[in-house]
Parts: sequence; structure tokens; C-alpha cells
Amino acid sequence: MYVGTLSFDLLLGDVRSLKEKRSVVRPIVAELQRKYAVSAAEVGGQDLHRRAEIGLAMVSGDTGHLTDVLDRCERLVAARPEVELLSVRRRVHSDEDD
Repeated sequence: MYVGTLSFDLLLGDVRSLKEKRSVVRPIVAELQRKYAVSAAEVGGQDLHRRAEIGLAMVSGDTGHLTDVLDRCERLVAARPEVELLSVRRRVHSDEDD
């Protein structure tokens, strides 16, 4: 069993309130969940209106499939015109890790 995680640090465009921020972040999280069947949520920067951190996780029995889905998720977020992807942290864990 393998668990893959991604953490996206995002700079939001012309956002002036937390309400506007939610209107940008929620559709991204929903699309990741719908298209790729991953667990995703806003996990950091909730009190900042121009920054967001989105985290996602996925479990798979095959590292190739896991890597493919994580790559697709990263491309989806990077392609969103309303956000600037500042950084991505990727981790893959195996049930054989200590």
C-alpha cells in the first residue's frame, strides 16, 4: 500500500476578502475530489485572504498509478488562471516505511 500527498502553496489573484477567497479555493478542491477521487481540503492560511494551502491525499496499491494521479492533480492546480502556484510538496509513503 502506498499513500501519496501533495501540499500546494497558492497566491490568489485579485481577492479582497475571505468570502472571495472561498469562491476561488472551494471549486479547486471540489474539482480535485471529483476528477481524481482524492481527499482534498484547504489546510492552511485560512485567515489570509490572498494565500491558501491546499492538501490532498490518495491511497493506491500501485506506485505508477499513484504518481500519475498526483501529476495530474499538480497540473490541474498549476493551470488555474486565478491562482499562482508558489510551491508544491510531494510525499509518497509505503506501508513498509518505518
